[in-house]
Amino acid sequence: MRYRLTFITGAAVGYVLGARAGRERYEELRKGARRIAQNPAVRNTAETAAVNGRALVTRTFDKVGDRLPGPVGERFRSLRERGQGDEDDWGTSNT
Repeated sequence: MRYRLTFITGAAVGYVLGARAGRERYEELRKGARRIAQNPAVRNTAETAAVNGRALVTRTFDKVGDRLPGPVGERFRSLRERGQGDEDDWGTSNT
């Protein structure tokens, strides 16, 4: 799925940059992309993916964190400590 999404994104960017359709078509594509990005279902899915990704990284680090080289482990620990308060007043993360 990741490769499909990357391909689609690359194709869209390539089309926008390489199209000779003019400014009107560019504005249509931009409005469509903005409409998709602001769709609540897309935003919720992105938020869920971010939360699940953070949880997966945390679980993985808990299992292998002590086997990482010193500087790498310290960097992860400092990022985890800094990210502990990444929720706003509404209980949602700032992604």
